[in-house]
Amino acid sequence: MNIVDRTLAAIDRSQQSHRWLAFPYAVMKKFGDDQAGNLAALIAYYGFFSIFPLLLVFVSALGLVLRGNPSLQQSIVNSALRSFPVIGGEAFGKNLHSIQGGGVALAVGIAGTLWAGLGVTQAAQNAMNSIWNVPRKRWPNFLWSRIRGLLMLVVLGTIVVVSTFAGGFGASGGTNSALDVLLRVAGIAVSLAFNLALFAIAYRVLTVARLSWRDVLPGSVAAAILWTLLQIFGGYYVTHQVKGASNVYGTFAIVIGLLVWIYLGAQVTLYCAEINVVKARRLWPRAMTEPPPAEADRRVHAETAEAEQPLPRERIEVEFDKPVQPPRGRQQAS
Repeated sequence: MNIVDRTLAAIDRSQQSHRWLAFPYAVMKKFGDDQAGNLAALIAYYGFFSIFPLLLVFVSALGLVLRGNPSLQQSIVNSALRSFPVIGGEAFGKNLHSIQGGGVALAVGIAGTLWAGLGVTQAAQNAMNSIWNVPRKRWPNFLWSRIRGLLMLVVLGTIVVVSTFAGGFGASGGTNSALDVLLRVAGIAVSLAFNLALFAIAYRVLTVARLSWRDVLPGSVAAAILWTLLQIFGGYYVTHQVKGASNVYGTFAIVIGLLVWIYLGAQVTLYCAEINVVKARRLWPRAMTEPPPAEADRRVHAETAEAEQPLPRERIEVEFDKPVQPPRGRQQAS
């Protein structure tokens, strides 16, 4: 072994012997094994087309329900726009604030939301089944997957609306009094709690794998916290990306920034889903160098191969060759 191989082997032994290193490395490796970056890109693609009709529904419904309270309506809209850093800026913010509640706008928004939202839930179902290595023969068929997607769209959409309303009421105060600060903190806390429920339900229901609430709790907590941080600091990151791209792409830079932000959110969601998989199935430590692979590597590769069974009567069995041991003399020389 040369010095590079010996160094990598030493690093590998170190990370496998320390859980605080082995677990995050196993999550990152599982993310790469599942090609979850591509899955996140597909979710971001459908998510991009679902945002605008969803906001149209939201603003139109507020205009109808809170027609006599424009200040509260404005506060809740501002709270919702803070969840979308680019849309809340100068480019789209003024246009959204000018929308008035109406039946036609509401109907168009609902139709567009259902069409694009079903694409998001379908892509999310495929991603979760792939991450949990569910055999393809167990994936829901065309009709059942759409029914599940529609039910999830209603449930998750309701939670998102309630969470946004909580944030809106928390930010509705116009003074810096103690009560106003308390309302702001309470609104953020309630919104965080609903985000936790949102991810827990999504992680458990979007896959046909039999999971308990305990199985999805670690990733749900991490996702709720990271999503909140993404809403706070993601605006700065996206604004920086748009500022750098605006010189070349002009107005299209806003679209680029929005896609970047949605893709970051999709990646956070899938990374946290991988946390659930790795912890529930104890898929750590993972080896950095091969051969020989660690026991967790063998189980991951076996599950990945078995997940490609498309027919109920088809069966895939996985075997691993025993590592070839070098001659005794060469072992001593190395």
